[in-house]
Amino acid sequence: MAPLDLTRRTLLQAGVASAATMLLPMGIIKANALAIGDAVLTSVSDGNLVLPLDFSYPDVSQDELKALLEANGLPTDGLLPDCNVPILKSGDRTIIFDVGSGANFMPSAGRLLDNMDAAGFDPAEITDVVFTHCHPDHLWGLIDDFDEIVFPNARFHMGRAEWEFWRDPGTVDAMPEARKTFAVGAQNRLVYLEDMINLFEPGAEVLPGVEAVDTAGHTPGHMSFMLHGGSDPVLIAGDAVTHFAISFTHPAWPTGSDQDTEMGIATRLRLLDRLAADKAVLAAYHLPKPGEGRVERDGTAYRFVAEG
Repeated sequence: MAPLDLTRRTLLQAGVASAATMLLPMGIIKANALAIGDAVLTSVSDGNLVLPLDFSYPDVSQDELKALLEANGLPTDGLLPDCNVPILKSGDRTIIFDVGSGANFMPSAGRLLDNMDAAGFDPAEITDVVFTHCHPDHLWGLIDDFDEIVFPNARFHMGRAEWEFWRDPGTVDAMPEARKTFAVGAQNRLVYLEDMINLFEPGAEVLPGVEAVDTAGHTPGHMSFMLHGGSDPVLIAGDAVTHFAISFTHPAWPTGSDQDTEMGIATRLRLLDRLAADKAVLAAYHLPKPGEGRVERDGTAYRFVAEG
């Protein structure tokens, strides 16, 4: 299956970017806080994405997909995933995981800085930026409209495989035409980090209490992060799990957003199994605000139980 062709141009062609009835309200969205021992994890909204069903799940029966969405009280004319950016306050560190979309990806997203301000976070006080991967809604908020880094005093951390893939000059040519903007956009932003990036391998303790977990498949070097120090571990999952109904009820359904579809499925199954067994809290970027909950087994599948 070809990966999802999701660019601003293809969204506009599909009539999605201008579909006002599908956009969520764009006011200030209250942040959510979760204690992890002495640390606090706060989920800050960057807005939401607007995705056509046949972009997100092109190889799944659309009738079956719509029936699942309807059974969960969701609209059946598209997906509206939230974008939840985790910020961990731990000792003298303030760590943000991914940096949102910025102003140039999708009109319903790019609200991170406004919502950070409302939650009492100053970008200048961020000590560390840790990336799960380099898709636009996770990376493009790195640079502001003046081509300056939004988090000027931070150290930056990324898995080596992810960095090397997007920095490779051949990646742009290897991408399908409609996804070349993903690679160009990543390279245009990563060049700012060339002399300051800390690269790490799966299993590394990136920062105290922050364990890197290999979740490749969505992208070649996609990384999740297990946070230790509380009574239960908390997993920052990035896009290894993307939908509170579909990813759990049908974890083996192929999704067009995964660059390697089969690896993405294997990673998702392995991750959900670990989360259910470890009774860890899941904090995922695109689950319903604030994106935090538990994974439980449900026969041969799983279910997501939101916290609170």
